[in-house]
Amino acid sequence: MITLPTADGNLSSYTLRAPVTWPRPDGPPRSRIAYAAAHVVADPLAENTPGAPAAVDWDATLRFRRHLWSYGFRVADAMDTAQRGMGLDWPATRELIRRSAAEARAFGDPSALLACGAGTDHAPGAATLDEVVSAYTEQMEVIQSAGATVIIMASRRLAALAEDPADYHLVYGRLLGRADRPVILHWLGEMFDPALTGYWGSADLEKATGTFLDLVHRHADKVDGVKVSLLDAGHETRLRAALPPGVKLYTGDDFNYPDLIASGSHALLGIFDAIAPAAATALQALDVGDTVRYTQILRPTVALSRKIFESPTYHYKTGLVLLSWLAGHQDAFAMVNGAQSARSVVHLAEVFRLADQAGLLPDPDLAEARMRALLTVAGVTR
Repeated sequence: MITLPTADGNLSSYTLRAPVTWPRPDGPPRSRIAYAAAHVVADPLAENTPGAPAAVDWDATLRFRRHLWSYGFRVADAMDTAQRGMGLDWPATRELIRRSAAEARAFGDPSALLACGAGTDHAPGAATLDEVVSAYTEQMEVIQSAGATVIIMASRRLAALAEDPADYHLVYGRLLGRADRPVILHWLGEMFDPALTGYWGSADLEKATGTFLDLVHRHADKVDGVKVSLLDAGHETRLRAALPPGVKLYTGDDFNYPDLIASGSHALLGIFDAIAPAAATALQALDVGDTVRYTQILRPTVALSRKIFESPTYHYKTGLVLLSWLAGHQDAFAMVNGAQSARSVVHLAEVFRLADQAGLLPDPDLAEARMRALLTVAGVTR
């Protein structure tokens, strides 16, 4: 039993459930392609304060990627979940890409097991579209030379510089022409990054969707799939139906993923970082058509995910790192850029409770001891 703070300012006793054992699958799911967007583990003894260069615990970071691969997931790396644009600078990102790709070779083909984000975050002063293309190209070349698949992420500089949809077509057309294999296009909504408001040339969702679809249809042979993180299930379903044959829809909807995956979307999800063991078992059930079992497993994870990704959504990484620490995947609740302080102790206590109810704390004694230590620091001493 542990005493947890609640949203109404009170304290409540909570008893942890017995641990759940989730079996490791024999291989990846057959009915869907599933990427887990992975977080990075900060070196807790380094100066990972706001604005400081990122110092990564490479052993723990790579160990966590092996954990995800062992449950049959592909890994989406160097993405928003890894704190791109929120503390993970380009030198650390470049090293992460190279190390993750080298680690992936022990499991198979890096291009099949690892996809990495290419952006323009190392060039915040890019002043022209040509400079945006050059910045993207530099990052794409690092990913391609490592043997991983490229995910073209949304660019804050492009959002600031583009005057109309034609500018997006110009930039993305040039980038796709330089790709050595089909890429994943990433549409990240403003709830994840307010600087991306109006991406694809319009704040009107339907107009932006039209531009996006036009781009995908023009370059379908260079697009493996699109990753959409707009938290709008209806829009995603319509978009999926409008994609050209052979182009996949990778859901990035951390609110509605069970239904979207069941209805035909593939997945590239930050929440899979935290729920990989349960999600792997659910996907195995989906493989054999057992939608009842699939739903039973994933339903409790939705409440957890909605809590982790609640507004301000871009601070969701804090909840993922908390759960990684509670599950024993890392030794400290520490993040680059000091981002462990981005959520309140009340929020974190609710994440703890919901994770336990979903069967995602493999060692309850360890999780309880660590949560007690965190609560003590926060002043919850009962």
